[in-house]
Amino acid sequence: MNQENFSYEQALWTQGQTRVIGVDEVGRGCLSGPVITAAVMFAPDCQPLAMVQDSKKLSQKRREALYLEIKAQALGFAIGAASVEEIDQLNILNATYLAMQRAMARLQPYDHALIDGKGTKKHDLGVHTPIIKGDSHSYSIAAASIIAKVVRDRLMQQLALRYPYYAWEKNAGYGTKAHLEGMAKHGITRWHRRSFAPVRKILEQER
Repeated sequence: MNQENFSYEQALWTQGQTRVIGVDEVGRGCLSGPVITAAVMFAPDCQPLAMVQDSKKLSQKRREALYLEIKAQALGFAIGAASVEEIDQLNILNATYLAMQRAMARLQPYDHALIDGKGTKKHDLGVHTPIIKGDSHSYSIAAASIIAKVVRDRLMQQLALRYPYYAWEKNAGYGTKAHLEGMAKHGITRWHRRSFAPVRKILEQER
């Protein structure tokens, strides 16, 4: 990313709002595992790292390297999560905003948040600006997406050691062919989202 992608942050910094955070989520579309969010804050004189962008556009190796560089560069960062149970109880959208609230609360105090997405004004997310495709337009949001992605991928890799039939170490819980075949053959775990249609279908077949 170039300095242009600090444009949202720059506008707030010049207004005296020096503690700006970027917030993003990972795992909304997965069939298993929690939804993870990250909030990241940079100093106004921060020099952007090359290659910081939407985490989905980066290789795992590149994400892992940038994760360490972002942590070293940032003024602060925090992780938030919503559990599988909360996803099933609240629905995935509300659970995602709950996870964002948790990450943001851990990075207090801040002046303004830049949040990936739309429709955020309906939720209790404090003073913020929603940015559609924010991880392509804001350095802080892109950095948050990388932090959240690495944290969640590592969690799913750990879970894959205990539940080896679903290829979570490769698909991170998304509904790939290997994951769906594993569900059909080995059933549903406590880490599967029962409110999601493919999981619900398996459960109905088991009755």
